[in-house]
Amino acid sequence: MLTTSTVSRAGLDAIALKPAECDVSAAEALPVETIAIDYEGRDHLPTRETLTSLSSDVNVLVTTPVRADGFDPLGDDSIAAGLPDAVGRVLVAGHPAYLTDEERDRAVAPRLGAALETTPDAWVGTESVERIAMATGATQYDLLSRTTHRELRALRSAGFDGDIAVYAPTVLTDDEDRILEAVGEYVSRRRPVARALPDDAATGASATGRAREILLEAADDYALAGTPDNVCAQTDALREAGASTVVGYPAQGLELFLE
Repeated sequence: MLTTSTVSRAGLDAIALKPAECDVSAAEALPVETIAIDYEGRDHLPTRETLTSLSSDVNVLVTTPVRADGFDPLGDDSIAAGLPDAVGRVLVAGHPAYLTDEERDRAVAPRLGAALETTPDAWVGTESVERIAMATGATQYDLLSRTTHRELRALRSAGFDGDIAVYAPTVLTDDEDRILEAVGEYVSRRRPVARALPDDAATGASATGRAREILLEAADDYALAGTPDNVCAQTDALREAGASTVVGYPAQGLELFLE
């Protein structure tokens, strides 16, 4: 890994990519050892050839919703079974936006358990299923929030010695307008932020007054934002609190992360 790269300066251990937003094959140039590929529906799943090529150089993890047809270990798992052997998994319940009504009704816990029997090294996404995920004992994949540092310290103090990966949208600038353009809408959807925001408030660079203050404070809570050196201080603090791996999602686009 190049110590002078932007990613290294920011202290990121892994990069998460959204295949609907970028050419996943470009990740071959990223100076990291782990690439996590988010699930945005079957139409955006990278091809087997792309995944095979990526996994020849880095550790590749593909998010797979265990309630969805094609990934269901208790039903149709044809898509999951077709992933290259070298590709790892992030097991998640599955975002309702990408599931049918029938898929949403499927039980999560037995499916996580069944999937881990065949992929014991998988990470488990904790969003909406925190207790179930913790019960698996697998690597926990948490979204950064305002309580993450406290929860990490509490887990370590309680004796949890498993791996914990923390996922955060990452903005490598201290320009407030660019931060809001990159993550303003994202943080506005977090429940405490949505409750605090005035009705119909702008969430991007045009946000003003109290709404702007709330969104910028939320960017500190739910994202990693600042110059690479400032972000590095934040990633160091997460690891000091107990995180094993910090995963950054390039909220401004992939280009800055390739420098």
